[in-house]
Amino acid sequence: MNTSKQELIGTNMSDSDTSIRPFRIAIRQSDLDDLQARLTQTRWPDELPGAGASYGIPLGQLKELVEYWFTSYDWRKQEARLNEFPQFTTTIDGTNIHFLHVWSPEKDAFPLILTHGWPGSVVEFLDIIGPLTDPRSYGADPCNAFNVVIPSIPGFGFSGPTHEPGWNVNRIAHAWVELMRRLSYEKYGAQGGDFGAAISRTLGAIAPEHVCGVHLNYFFMPNVPDDKLSNLSTEDKDRIVQMKRYLASPAGYMVLQSTRPQTLSYALTDSPAGQLAWIAEKFMEWADPATPVGIDRLLTNVMLYWITGTAGSSARLYYESANLKGRLMHCPVPMGVAVLPHDLVLPVRSLAEKEYDIVHWTEFELGGHFAAMEVPDLLTEDLRAFFRRFR
Repeated sequence: MNTSKQELIGTNMSDSDTSIRPFRIAIRQSDLDDLQARLTQTRWPDELPGAGASYGIPLGQLKELVEYWFTSYDWRKQEARLNEFPQFTTTIDGTNIHFLHVWSPEKDAFPLILTHGWPGSVVEFLDIIGPLTDPRSYGADPCNAFNVVIPSIPGFGFSGPTHEPGWNVNRIAHAWVELMRRLSYEKYGAQGGDFGAAISRTLGAIAPEHVCGVHLNYFFMPNVPDDKLSNLSTEDKDRIVQMKRYLASPAGYMVLQSTRPQTLSYALTDSPAGQLAWIAEKFMEWADPATPVGIDRLLTNVMLYWITGTAGSSARLYYESANLKGRLMHCPVPMGVAVLPHDLVLPVRSLAEKEYDIVHWTEFELGGHFAAMEVPDLLTEDLRAFFRRFR
């Protein structure tokens, strides 16, 4: 059993080792005690009167989160929850890959690989694993069952840190192809949001003989020419304007992680309050106010960055992928898209259909950037509906 931070992050396995190794989370108590000590010694900054959230996460909100983290949050309970699911590690392309692999009790379950983004983790999917793998127990048709594979992106959580440059979206997608091969899945589906959407699209692009379909809850459409806007509805034009504004003025976190991830890592790796602020701000801004992510789930997600010391290596994904400039390999396989109204950007169906084989499109009435956390029931049903055609 792994018991130390260093052991949890992985060992120097050779490239020839293709074994699948059972994994169980067991953070040593001294690491948790260190976290508690750091929280009590947080050095708080000042704040301008009446600034609200315009300068970043408000001081009062962060103090409340830190107080809850220190006094009420129970990591051991969350650790036990994570350990309810079978977990493994394997070495692919020289790096350690951690993943959940949950089999369905149904013999004809469809294989599905789910990929998180930043600032997420495998924690994003905890509420949909049961309904996806065992729909019979949730009052749904067992014919809709999945076997799910949920990897931690290289550099994130227990797949981190990475130890060499070059781990961009394309390289990760190739690693996923190898992972699914090792798990003996010949045909499977892919799903993701945020960076997970980019990785899933690329997976479909490089392995269309294996990927039956790709489902996304974040569909980015960069560089839409003005001459394609004339026949769009006012709502669709507004979506394109929003997307172009997002491209023209990248958020501060994106600029930093795309250019100076190492400099940023010193602060986030040394200060739990800093790591929490960096991530919690995104969950507060990107989630639908009507479907907020619970504080325990938020803190468990943050813990996977903190206990593994992967603030810097996860940020490097932005640096490594920056040269792609939003451009991804063309995905020829059938695609399904779930559009959540409070997401960062919203795609336009008519334009997406000109470039991709869009066979399923759902406009949700609730939810934001973290679909599996915010609206797990809606996302689960959408995945069932989309992948039903490939069974």
